[in-house]
Amino acid sequence: MSDTATTVTALLDAGAPEATALATPGGSPLTYRALRALAAQTLAALNARGVGRNDRVAIVLDNGPEMAAAFVCITAGATAAPLNPAYRAEEFEFYLSDLNAKILVIERDKSSPAVDVARKLGIPIVRLAAMPDRGAGSFALEFPERLALAKPQTLGPAAPDDIALVLHTSGTTSRPKIVPLSQRNVCASARNICQTLALTSRDRGLGIMPLFHIHGLIAGTLAPLLAGGEVCCTTGFNALRFFSWMAEVRPTWYTAVPTMHQAILSRAAKSSDVIQAHPLRFIRSSSSSLAPQIIKELEDVFGAPVIESYGMTEAAHQMASNPLPPAKRKPGTVGIAAGPEVGVIDAQGNLLPEGATGEIAIRGPNVMSGYENNPKANGEAFVNGWFRTGDQGVMDAEGYVTITGRLKEIINRGGEKISPREVDEVLMDHPAIQQCVTFALPHDKLGEDVAAAVVLREGAQASEKDLREFAAKRLADFKVPRKILILPEIPKGATGKTQRIGLAQKLGLTQ
Repeated sequence: MSDTATTVTALLDAGAPEATALATPGGSPLTYRALRALAAQTLAALNARGVGRNDRVAIVLDNGPEMAAAFVCITAGATAAPLNPAYRAEEFEFYLSDLNAKILVIERDKSSPAVDVARKLGIPIVRLAAMPDRGAGSFALEFPERLALAKPQTLGPAAPDDIALVLHTSGTTSRPKIVPLSQRNVCASARNICQTLALTSRDRGLGIMPLFHIHGLIAGTLAPLLAGGEVCCTTGFNALRFFSWMAEVRPTWYTAVPTMHQAILSRAAKSSDVIQAHPLRFIRSSSSSLAPQIIKELEDVFGAPVIESYGMTEAAHQMASNPLPPAKRKPGTVGIAAGPEVGVIDAQGNLLPEGATGEIAIRGPNVMSGYENNPKANGEAFVNGWFRTGDQGVMDAEGYVTITGRLKEIINRGGEKISPREVDEVLMDHPAIQQCVTFALPHDKLGEDVAAAVVLREGAQASEKDLREFAAKRLADFKVPRKILILPEIPKGATGKTQRIGLAQKLGLTQ
């Protein structure tokens, strides 16, 4: 692993020339030598057509090795702007306009509303032609004839303070904000993850996270490449295929969000032979909280430690993490600072003592310098040099951080403040419950009341009355959900995370 890489080009130098950088189930491997050559070819092709450093390249590609390779290669000399291929035309129009994209990269034979939107906006469409016979992820870019773009201000490989990646915040409570992450930011975060997980060239990660999201891009792709390890790119999460991939790929680890871990667990009993034949070194979880009950079940089933981490887009992903054994892991916490400094502050930005509840804040080389063209948001987000995460939490005497809730998700029931995570953890102790999300339910007198959506384990039975009575024995009356919905599936966002904000509306409970 390079301790000094501050650009993606330098990050790619970590791997031995003939070692596998990218792989895919059923495909041929792509070596580090080939990936470095592909990055150089891509950079030369972009520069020759007028795309240079800090120019925005929108990427709309399905999960797979080509998406991983395109992200890495484009980032080496321009600014990658990956977008969810499942967006509708209106969404593409918002994001492509907001990003001021210079070109759109899309698969050669792929139909997508992004194409018509790009034409409408006058954005040149560049087709990516996959070349799997040259190794997983290998591609060529096909530019429109007579492409005449303004000459870029700067050519060649990106510098440390150039913008490597732009992503939008989720925008659950406001207009999505642009997060610009520099080469230095993404490399610092990749290095933090490598150090936390002790990644080496012998590690092989099974990539199942979406590659338009910070988790999959940094933890799933850049961090293992910085370690000189292998990234096996799948077509995206598929619980039905996970164990056949595991048998073929023989990964040493994977990273995922809680809903994915739960889906994997639901099928694990039928694949115990695969788990035993291909033991994992560890399992990583991030992007939303993993209930302690699920951590225990994963560890029991896989015989591997579960490393829960805490990340967000504005920090180029990782901020805190539980450490690997033999260091102490504390289920229910997101661990200790794992890269940036982490503190708990009051409303004025003053650090609070251990054990005091406040807002979790961070600062360090992986943290963005500010939202793009949004002085109001930056004025609210930064205080005394700290970036406010928007999460409420507490730090114990050993530095382990517990998130008690998202400040915007805290349920205000007639003045009583309730952390939805606390209710989740109580309900998850019920033997019939496989998944639970507690959320605010609009109430005409109280303003908000408590509601929960649950998914029952296969073959298990429980009524709403049973679950409310169970909760009532363990929670103060005002925290017991007034309504519990038993669902076959809880609606998820684009990245596989369940979102508390707006869930009442999605479930038709706001009329």
